[in-house]
Amino acid sequence: MSQSNTSRNNHIRIKELALVGVVTAVTCVLAPLALPIGPVPISLTSLVVYFSVYVLGTRLSTTSIVVYLLIGLCGVPVFSNYTGGPQKLFGPTGGYLIGFIPLAIISGLMIERKRKSIILSIIGMLVGTVVLYALGTAWLAYQAGLTFGKALAAGVIPFIPGDLAKIALALIIGPQIRAALIKAGMLRD
Repeated sequence: MSQSNTSRNNHIRIKELALVGVVTAVTCVLAPLALPIGPVPISLTSLVVYFSVYVLGTRLSTTSIVVYLLIGLCGVPVFSNYTGGPQKLFGPTGGYLIGFIPLAIISGLMIERKRKSIILSIIGMLVGTVVLYALGTAWLAYQAGLTFGKALAAGVIPFIPGDLAKIALALIIGPQIRAALIKAGMLRD
């Protein structure tokens, strides 16, 4: 590989790293904003994940989520209601936090498969969300000593309408943001 190609590839990687940093920062700012409605608060974290998956793709959005979780694990108050630390990540709602990783992977892979297919994008985000719900609900039931049904009622049912709206927003606005980033040379098509 020539010096010019190596420099170009490193430059692209630096741009991607910058995008991961920006999305991680946005997550750290928006995720703590939450409405405490029970053991699982309503937060904007999933909105950021849906957007990042559509805009950045699987690899970069998953990287951003892992960095966000590591920041929170270290005790920085970036989780809902300005909390952080291992007690939050491994506490009753930790399954939902960890569930953002498979959400990004599953959604991203489906979206990248055929980016122009709105149906595949919707399916990917819905399947990823179901996996997120399953992990979070199972962990909530285990940690809080709830039946699966009670955990489902507390950690999934109230969130379905909001998550559907977040998916719709990401599908409507995400392509425009992605196109602008590609046009600006920040992302490869």
